[in-house]
Amino acid sequence: MFDLLKKLTQITGVSGNEEEIRNVIIEEIKDKVDEITVDTLGNLIAVKKGSGKRIMVAAHMDEIGVIATYIDDNGFIRFSNIGGVSKYNAIGQKVKFGNGTIGAVYYEEKIDDIKNLDLSKMYIDIGAKDREEALKSVNIGDVACFVGDAVRQGDMIISKALDDRCGCAVVIQAIKNMKETENEIYFVFTVQEELGLRGAKTAAYQIKPDLAIAVDVTATGDTPKCRPMEVKCGNGPAIKIKDRSIICHPKVKNLLEKAANKINIPYQFEILEFGGTDSGAIHISAGGVPSGVISIPCRYVHSPVETASLTDIENAVKLLVESLCYVEND
Repeated sequence: MFDLLKKLTQITGVSGNEEEIRNVIIEEIKDKVDEITVDTLGNLIAVKKGSGKRIMVAAHMDEIGVIATYIDDNGFIRFSNIGGVSKYNAIGQKVKFGNGTIGAVYYEEKIDDIKNLDLSKMYIDIGAKDREEALKSVNIGDVACFVGDAVRQGDMIISKALDDRCGCAVVIQAIKNMKETENEIYFVFTVQEELGLRGAKTAAYQIKPDLAIAVDVTATGDTPKCRPMEVKCGNGPAIKIKDRSIICHPKVKNLLEKAANKINIPYQFEILEFGGTDSGAIHISAGGVPSGVISIPCRYVHSPVETASLTDIENAVKLLVESLCYVEND
């Protein structure tokens, strides 16, 4: 699982620019599904056909990043955020543009109080001597992801873009491990989740599923002086109860709980007081869809050092596979 995660996380796939990560996922699953399509918005939809219930499984391919908005005469690049970029997490980080150009993110020296920091007062330094040289590597509108190598420390993986490439990895592995089922499964690798669950909304409207399960990361309550929260790394995948975008349907929550108990894996319940997942868009699409979420506990979300348990991720695969087969008997 680590090798797959390393492969997926190190690809640049900022929201609205998911082509490269989509192509890699296609290569991973093309021999394991009956049909693959890419819709107008860019969602990758892989289908295992069946005559039973129509189930949608969603994991988003995109990651947060930055977009070049202006290049000054000295070659420094001003930028804006794509998705939830923290101004504090961004300081001193490296970013990588699609063509491989690396830049250092820093802020204007005239700021004497870090509380006054704003993304508009920050810039990217790619080592160019002037605007003309900078434009040879970066143009206005080019996007960049943060740089964060994937490393393994015991049971933990530390990397950029675990949100939500670990969800993508779970779905890819579930496709490979799927048991026989009469259900028709739509595995959707969505675009632009970080910009407001956009891809999931259009995909759900098109598919009109009977039931949906999203796979995404969630915050944890296991670091020093963090916001109190039940979810902890290493205690198993979390079954979401609610977040800001959804109150999960009892039918799906119970389905996931029964499946976890059946295969005897550890799990936890999640109530997230901020943020949302693709399920937030899916459950209010096409007349309403009973929806739930398998959440992977992840520390330091939206940073280049997101941290998660490999065992939790592997158990999330088992939970997803069992749940998809359990639906027909539920």
